[in-house]
Amino acid sequence: MESIGVLMMCPMNAYLENELQKRYNLHRFWTCPEKPAFLETHRNSIRAIVGNASAGADAQLIDDLPKLEIISSFSVGLDRIDLGKCKEKGIRVTNTPDVLTEDVADLAIGLILALLRRLCQCDSYVKSGKWKYGDFKLTTKFSGKSVGIIGLGRIGTAIAKRAQGFSCPINYYSRTEKPDVGYKYYPTVVELAQNSDILVVACPLTDETRHIVNRQVMDALGPKGVLINIGRGPHVDEKELVKALTEGRLGGAGLDVFEEEPHVPEELFGLENVVLLPHVGSATVETRNAMADLVVGNLEAHFAGKPLLTQVV
Repeated sequence: MESIGVLMMCPMNAYLENELQKRYNLHRFWTCPEKPAFLETHRNSIRAIVGNASAGADAQLIDDLPKLEIISSFSVGLDRIDLGKCKEKGIRVTNTPDVLTEDVADLAIGLILALLRRLCQCDSYVKSGKWKYGDFKLTTKFSGKSVGIIGLGRIGTAIAKRAQGFSCPINYYSRTEKPDVGYKYYPTVVELAQNSDILVVACPLTDETRHIVNRQVMDALGPKGVLINIGRGPHVDEKELVKALTEGRLGGAGLDVFEEEPHVPEELFGLENVVLLPHVGSATVETRNAMADLVVGNLEAHFAGKPLLTQVV
């Protein structure tokens, strides 16, 4: 299969890159100084694209590659891929669900604990030698707090199960009420925020969910409430988030994702009630290797004429 051209959009994972290199004629798009010229030269040989949460395939790129057959995404989210164009042209699309669920859910709980118990500040307090001069200030407990989850899919459900281990009542919002889950459903995000101490964003990014956490939701969550985002950056209106935090209208935020990654609003850097992570929800060796195996497995299945492992389109 070495004659099959595969376009990798950006650096993702060394293991994935090596596995693709073994099997295909791999093109590393980020190394191409003249991308239009590259695409013109290889337009008839590239049959697959490998993208991720930050670099997928828009309509123009899809049109530039007339022999494109499949886009295999090294992520669950597909907001960087023009799915409508793929359906129109019969291009198959796959992602990497399930294998990253546990890691992302673990991180959500870690963000909650780090934020409420001020774990990052405690670490700095000890390392700076300040403990010798007095105890660290009191923080806030997690156990028993009401947790509201936006999106009760695989990841949202995994977060709910973990939070239950801390004796937390679970509330949720989704497009439709889920039967037999045993959690309190709210028909709007504002109502969910009004009835939650901790609001967790865990839904897919779509046109409908962009800025689903806006000023109204933040005000409903209030000065004692905290926001956790392990979904996508554009789920949250970042400008309003900065205002809510600096004005004291929101109690705190734990963020693994941002609107314009890797750029983060600098106004957040000096705030004690914020924990910021560089989009590492699924960033463990074990999970990234499993994701890579799914990407490669989907490509192998496609080119062998077998059913795809995780087909979306």
